[in-house]
Amino acid sequence: MFTGIIETIGTVSNLKNELDNLHITIKSQITSELKIDQSVAHNGVCLTVVNINNDEYTVTAIKETLEKTSLGTLKINDHVNLERAMKLGDRLDGHIVQGHVDQTGVCTEVKEQNGSWVFTFEYDSSLNNITIEKGSITVNGTSLTVVNSKKDCFSVAIIPYTYEHTNFNTFKKGTVINLEFDVLGKYVARLTTLNQ
Repeated sequence: MFTGIIETIGTVSNLKNELDNLHITIKSQITSELKIDQSVAHNGVCLTVVNINNDEYTVTAIKETLEKTSLGTLKINDHVNLERAMKLGDRLDGHIVQGHVDQTGVCTEVKEQNGSWVFTFEYDSSLNNITIEKGSITVNGTSLTVVNSKKDCFSVAIIPYTYEHTNFNTFKKGTVINLEFDVLGKYVARLTTLNQ
């Protein structure tokens, strides 16, 4: 379980395909604090640490993960939002984030607004995921509040701190991102479809 509050940004240092799996090696400031078998969210995708070597660690994404997320598009030197699992008893500064990406989306607009930014994203609404105005959404692992919610798109407003301390500063029109919709909203949507 995660909160969507990004701890640090890692840099992809190696990518290795093995059958249908992708081994992703990340250079990070938090590597020395990690251990094998620990869960870490990478752009919102919960992956298990399988190897640690000095200031780099490796995680493995399987075929299902690669098909449902943007991890398969990573390149060497790409920046990745990182968050370790929350500790029981910690404050929940973001919202409840499972680290299970529902689908990808695409950045359609980046608008600077005199010290802040508004990012707009489109997603495939046929997968029955929804956003609501002022509801929670996770974009590349970052807990955010939805503005301008529509059937197949939404926007988020980004403050300078978030812009500087996440990989939002690399987004442009066409960037593919990972989306995890609010878990409470998913249950409500599921109950609604069951009662129709």
